[in-house]
Amino acid sequence: MVAFLALLAGSLFAGIPAWWAWIPLGLWMLIGAGVNRRSGAAETGGGTGAAAREAVTVAAPVAGRWTALNSPADKVPSHGTRDYGQEYAIDIVVAPGAGSRSGPDWWPPARPAAAFPAFGAPLFAVADATVVRVEDGQRDHLSRTSWLALGYFFLVESVVRSLGGARRVIGNHVVLDLGDGTHALYAHVRRGSAAVRPGDRVRTGQPLGECGNSGNSTEPHLHFQLMNGADPDTADGVPFIWRGIGVPRNGETFTAEEPESTPARP
Repeated sequence: MVAFLALLAGSLFAGIPAWWAWIPLGLWMLIGAGVNRRSGAAETGGGTGAAAREAVTVAAPVAGRWTALNSPADKVPSHGTRDYGQEYAIDIVVAPGAGSRSGPDWWPPARPAAAFPAFGAPLFAVADATVVRVEDGQRDHLSRTSWLALGYFFLVESVVRSLGGARRVIGNHVVLDLGDGTHALYAHVRRGSAAVRPGDRVRTGQPLGECGNSGNSTEPHLHFQLMNGADPDTADGVPFIWRGIGVPRNGETFTAEEPESTPARP
């Protein structure tokens, strides 16, 4: 992708033939297709890998009323890619009331992250675990929920962020080692909200940080996934089941109980 952008600029300012730029772009697309197929055999019973594993049952990572988006209950890979171990990932947003979340509109083009009810919502450990990775220094940017901002997000921002690898895509994050080769990733965490550090031991329901809008995110939400390694650049996704909830489908609203180990929210 870097070569594509360089050749594209060269075709405009240095007389390089424009068709040269399509060669690295085609290679980038083939690489992406290969990543997406690497676990396909396991899904159909033709191989082994993360997809052949049974779903791991864990507690919910949030409390209160939420709505699921991009759920593995509807399709796998849930986000259209197996890259970064997100084969069975799910996105969830706060749903404080029926019809409280509107779809894209033309105006305003963007809104502050604090205008969304998910921003600042606490995130909880889904199991007794060891913290292995924490980052919370990336900024929480404006929303990308209008039609204009969504176009910019998909055509420009998501491509640029992908050049920075997993760190720029998932934004601030926490990774827990649950044992037995399973790790939990919490992405798009609020800047400066991490309540744990690598090496910490946490109990189920312990606060880890807050929901934010860092990384490749159109609005404040939690991107949650299980994977078979601590590094999303090399890990494969692992299916999950939230205890007492299951795996909510796209658009399904669910209520997660407040963890017993934390005081009730007002």
